[in-house]
Amino acid sequence: MSMRNFTIVAALAALSQPVFGQEQASERTVAALPEALADTGEMAPPPVPQSSATEIEDIAPEQLVFGIGRPATEEEIAAIDIDAMPDGRGLPEGSGTYAEGEELYTDFCSACHGEELEGISELGAPGLIGGRGSLASDSPVRTVESYWPYSSTLFDYVYRAMPMDTPGSLTADQVYAISAYILGRAGITSDAPDTVLDAQSMAAIQMPNADGFVSDPRDGNANQ
Repeated sequence: MSMRNFTIVAALAALSQPVFGQEQASERTVAALPEALADTGEMAPPPVPQSSATEIEDIAPEQLVFGIGRPATEEEIAAIDIDAMPDGRGLPEGSGTYAEGEELYTDFCSACHGEELEGISELGAPGLIGGRGSLASDSPVRTVESYWPYSSTLFDYVYRAMPMDTPGSLTADQVYAISAYILGRAGITSDAPDTVLDAQSMAAIQMPNADGFVSDPRDGNANQ
């Protein structure tokens, strides 16, 4: 018998032998099929996961002492307690003009959001103005002008998170000025160079999409 024929015979003989351990393998199981809807026969949606918070009793903070760190001082808390609310609460003292904001926008904002506030998609920076009336269309454009319901949101976000490379570095006066420029360019407030924004005037601004949201009826209860 030639070597080639011997190799073929040996291979066929090997294939005909049982695989060691195969008989001892446990029986395979499969997941149960999801239930079907009676009306349509389509798969029923899975049950809604339940929060484990429903099984936890009230937590006593005094028992959660780990022996590290220290209580924050009033000064440390004040440094990050900068929430600006729609009714003006939390807006700090200070003011800024449209003209000041135009210069500040060029220095701190235009590199990401564009010279004309149009946004730069390659950087992930959205446009800030335009899109008014587009939200119900097939091509909604969400900007400060078209989407945000409160002017305080603009102040709060810029004050807290901008510029991207040095968040929180702008003063309250600078943020008022930048807000005056953005809102002026959007036609929400005047674009006159001497237009001033401060806590009182900012809280009085009516944004174009102020009525485009509904109140959340939930009260934060874990069972909801």
